[in-house]
Amino acid sequence: MGSASEQIQKMILCALTFLLLLCLGVPIAFTILGASVAYFTLNPMLASIVAQRMSSSLESFPLLAVPFFIIAGGAMARGGIARRLYHLADGLVGHWWGGLAQVAVMNSLFLGAMSGSSNADAAIDARTIAPIMRERGYSNGFASVVSAASGVIAPIMPPSIGLIVYGLLTDTSIGRLFTGGVIPALLIAVALLATVRFAAKRRNYRPEREHRLPLKETAARAWSAAWALAMPVLLLVGLRGGWFTPTELGAMAAVYALVVGLVVYRGFGLGEIYPLLRESALTTANVLFIIAAASVFSLILALEQVPQQMVTALLSISDNKYVVLLVINLLLLVLGTMLEGLALLIILVPILLEVTRSLGIDPVHFGIVLVFNTTIGSITPPVGTVLFTVCSITRCSIEEFASESVPFLVALIGVLMLLTFVPSLVTFLPDLLF
Repeated sequence: MGSASEQIQKMILCALTFLLLLCLGVPIAFTILGASVAYFTLNPMLASIVAQRMSSSLESFPLLAVPFFIIAGGAMARGGIARRLYHLADGLVGHWWGGLAQVAVMNSLFLGAMSGSSNADAAIDARTIAPIMRERGYSNGFASVVSAASGVIAPIMPPSIGLIVYGLLTDTSIGRLFTGGVIPALLIAVALLATVRFAAKRRNYRPEREHRLPLKETAARAWSAAWALAMPVLLLVGLRGGWFTPTELGAMAAVYALVVGLVVYRGFGLGEIYPLLRESALTTANVLFIIAAASVFSLILALEQVPQQMVTALLSISDNKYVVLLVINLLLLVLGTMLEGLALLIILVPILLEVTRSLGIDPVHFGIVLVFNTTIGSITPPVGTVLFTVCSITRCSIEEFASESVPFLVALIGVLMLLTFVPSLVTFLPDLLF
């Protein structure tokens, strides 16, 4: 390990490299990897650890669920499913104030149960609903923020990529995590719907129509989207019944989405399968590279005994688990403005897991809170990945986005605090079903 002075030199070099690459706008995965390589350059004997650690971190059978669910989400978006879900959402909430924005939130609730990715979900809304909102008189900033904020639902609803990664890192049941995310996702949707209503009445964003659709027509739209709505049911029933492991369930979800899009809804043809698989492969590579790079950085934290120091520091503040959870939440909200959510998750989970175990915090409860918190960071400047995805599509300035996002961030943080201090909102369904 070397002397204390050598350790300090390595940590300073690592921190300076990280800050330099971050300021230069280097993608977060390469920033983390570059800082890790800088740490090991002062000890060439350990340099080979970088490649070994990156390789070994991906040698996990459950991690195969990630590309499968990405394929399922892509097929759902392309296969005519998104359009049917949009019509269903319009039938349910189109008559409310800010009708189109309400539809965007409901649409994200449905799509979140298929994509598992906030980026994918927000991008769909930004491409499809945001342009219509602008045509109907909504400001570009408001349309962009609604698209981004509603995407926060996706990583909490099963099948969430973030929850899969957390489950692998902590050896927590992915089935319990998936079911634990259902009620929180519904609470997030309700909070966003209420925020849209409040903003819409102030700005006079009118409903899409004056009256609620007849029950018969709403039921017809639900029936049209039945194949899409059946997917989350398949996920939860398959996991609860023990029919599939999460990895096998990912494969089933991918096949199901391809068959529904290709044969049932005929949203795409055989010729579009290759572009779909190519796009999914690129997304998977991005996710897995972040996991590999972050695993090297987490090794450095372990070598420097950061987890033990963090445990001591947090427990010195209080031995009350809710006070410690509040401090962790505030810390994560700040870090989330600078680091990509998945990378932050992989780096901090090994550290914070020791704290939560010592305080007796339920790992499912903590997992939902942690994933939700890091997802909120994805829509905040300066490094919010969902923020940049949406703004690049809608051509919205970061300044306008930031000013319009304030009430939505307040609502999301309010739900985060509610989930933090009322664990039963997360643990009720897993305890009931498992």
